[in-house]
Amino acid sequence: MTMSSACAMLCLRCRGLLFPKSSTHLYYVQGQHSMRLGKSARISNRLLSGGNHTAAQTRLSWKQQPSYYYDFTAKYLTTEAKESKHTDVLSRTDLSECKPALLPTLGSLPLTQNQISFEDLDADDECSALEEISDEEAVGISIPPSIPPASNSLQDYVDKSETLTKLVQLGVCLWKLERRPNVGSMLLRLDFSKDVAPWLLFLKEIGVEDSRLGYIISHNPFILSENLDNLQARVNYLKSKKFSSETVASMVSRAPYLLNFSVKRLDNRLGFYQQQLKLSASNTRNIVARLPKLLCGSLESVKENLKVCEIELGFKANEIQHIVIAVPKVLTANKKKLTQIFDFLHNTMKVPNYLITKFPQVLNTKFLRLRERHQFLEYLGKAQYDPNLPSYISLDRLVSLPDEVFCTELASATLEDFYLFQKTL
Repeated sequence: MTMSSACAMLCLRCRGLLFPKSSTHLYYVQGQHSMRLGKSARISNRLLSGGNHTAAQTRLSWKQQPSYYYDFTAKYLTTEAKESKHTDVLSRTDLSECKPALLPTLGSLPLTQNQISFEDLDADDECSALEEISDEEAVGISIPPSIPPASNSLQDYVDKSETLTKLVQLGVCLWKLERRPNVGSMLLRLDFSKDVAPWLLFLKEIGVEDSRLGYIISHNPFILSENLDNLQARVNYLKSKKFSSETVASMVSRAPYLLNFSVKRLDNRLGFYQQQLKLSASNTRNIVARLPKLLCGSLESVKENLKVCEIELGFKANEIQHIVIAVPKVLTANKKKLTQIFDFLHNTMKVPNYLITKFPQVLNTKFLRLRERHQFLEYLGKAQYDPNLPSYISLDRLVSLPDEVFCTELASATLEDFYLFQKTL
């Protein structure tokens, strides 16, 4: 038998082994590959011992076969070709150990277009889209819920959730709540009748108006997780401190987090302001009723502003007390804004501290308004803030009057003149 005929026979044998004609034969080949590979290995060893040229031709014919075994076969034969350059004879034992590794398991190979798994066929037999069903079966088909499993916006759930629908009707701003972590998930789990309505009724019973319910929930949705008995106890405490029912309702409406704090904390806050500022009980109730956020916010900013007023601005203790009673917002004002306004009043307008104490509202005004009006009066030669001199202008009127009244009564000018002057600044 010549070398060429031996190569041809080898190719036919290998082609029949590795490239079956049908998918059914593929499963049979996978199960019986060990027996066939043994015989093929013996024939291949005799041919490969004849020279590298013959082996290379045989391997070339394998590479040209179209199959999904191509990648594994090519990788193996390429490695074998490299090793054959250094070894003239490949042992029968090495070949028998390497060749079975060429055949991967069937499950690791992707199915081609012409190959269909038996599981898919079984699934198609069980249910077909073209199969007719009875009316009873059609009614029994379960439709998946239309509520999205996940979303970045509560708007997608409003039509499907009674709780969200009722909250929107109350004026709750869902876009504010969805930006806060875990709040959206909490609201979706609430039942309106059991978890929301009793808290809304409680707020109405203590005097909160309907128009403020949406505002309270929008800023403090966690009030819905508070125990109703605890909420009632905190309201009772405020009333025991001689806050009227109307005042309590107003405080809760303007400070939604007020009732989230315990009775002990509320008592400590009231005691802090009374002792720190040396206020009477009446004045303490007065400033807290006007600015209920004093009971909710941090005390650190309050302490810092008190030090600023005393050390940097140079106010005395009784002056600070008078300023706080008149303008409680000074306690929570921005430190930079507070020092900026005082610096302009004291160093530019030459207003002494006792006049600022007399008209503390000037510390709560807008800096731009104060600067523009003073510069306009200075341009007209009427910037006179000393009450002992003629043409005196009160600081209170300077910052509180509307533009038109300010121009006619204080500046003796027209509103158009004031607007034209503003454009030059």
